[in-house]
Amino acid sequence: MKNAYIWILRLITAGILLQTLFFKFTGAPESVYIFSTLGVEPFGRIGSGIAELIAAILILYPRTTTWGALLAAGVMAGAILSHLTVLGLEIMNDGGELFILAVVTFVCAILLIFEGKASLPFFRKS
Repeated sequence: MKNAYIWILRLITAGILLQTLFFKFTGAPESVYIFSTLGVEPFGRIGSGIAELIAAILILYPRTTTWGALLAAGVMAGAILSHLTVLGLEIMNDGGELFILAVVTFVCAILLIFEGKASLPFFRKS
């Protein structure tokens, strides 16, 4: 049962991360708007897309899930902070969808980190 729970978290997290790559890598208007508003277009858009791709791949591979979750949580923390401080919750009349996806991804990544913390050297007991 626990294995199914972990796989559900992995698939949700990686699925959201991978789904957004199309928009980042094709220069969709929403992505360009976000990263232009943040003052980091196009390098921030492409760089965050690469980080999200790496995180998704690491999450899907069981031995590296926790490392990918750490990366995903970091990227999503930046996205959430950007929404709360600069962008606002709603982007181009999306009803807050991008913000909600960032929060869901962040929460799933944090749960994966706690489930796999024993695999991280700085959480191991001596």
